[in-house]
Formats: sequence, C-alpha cells, structure tokens
Amino acid sequence: MIEFVRNVRLWFAPERIRDDGDTPDYRFSLANERTFLAWVRTALALIGGGFAVDQFLPDLRWAWRVGLALALLAAGVLCSLRAVSHWVRCERAIRRGEDLPVSRFPAVLSLVVALVAIAMVVVVIVGWEG
Repeated sequence: MIEFVRNVRLWFAPERIRDDGDTPDYRFSLANERTFLAWVRTALALIGGGFAVDQFLPDLRWAWRVGLALALLAAGVLCSLRAVSHWVRCERAIRRGEDLPVSRFPAVLSLVVALVAIAMVVVVIVGWEG
C-alpha cells in the first residue's frame, strides 16, 4: 500500500522520479511516454464510445443503453488511471535497471471490451426495441 501511495504522489511530481537510479538512454523514456499516450488514446476512445452508445442509440432499451455506456465509460476511466500508474512504474524500473513491471490490466480491459462487443452483437441480432 505504501508503494502505491508513493507512486500516486509521483503522478503529480514526476521530477522526483529522477531520484531513483540513473538517467537512462532517452529513447527508453520516450518509448515509455509513447506507450502512455497510446493508453490515453485508448481511454479517450472508450469514453467516446460510452457517450456514443448513450446519445446515438435512443431506441435501445434504457437498461441496455445505460449498462453498455457505463461499462465503456468505466473502462475509459480505469484505462486513463492505469496509464499514468504504468508510466510511473515503468519509468522507475527503467531508471533502476530492473525488469519492466507486468500487469493483468491489458487482459482485463480486453475482456471488458469483448463483453461489451458481445452485448452489442446480441442487441443487433435481437433488435433494439425487443
């Protein structure tokens, strides 16, 4: 828990990451930043998809529409938070010369997106008003 709190503090004071380890080859830090930006783009796409489901499918039953929209919005929120957390953890590992941290988050996110996609397939097959 203490490590998590320290990582959250580093979200808002990234200059303190320099206190860990040695300065790496800048290419590694820039690659880490590109990965962070890819996660943020994914989060924005999920959030946009959540709003799209809610706004552009008015004929869909309320429970389906809200459930699918909230699932996408929640996945977007989690993805954006995980992006910064992963960036800090990787940057610290790079500076320390350690192995990069592993995570189950990509698998969990993929399963959530797959479940939403399956639900959308059901909606399309059964019909929106059925």
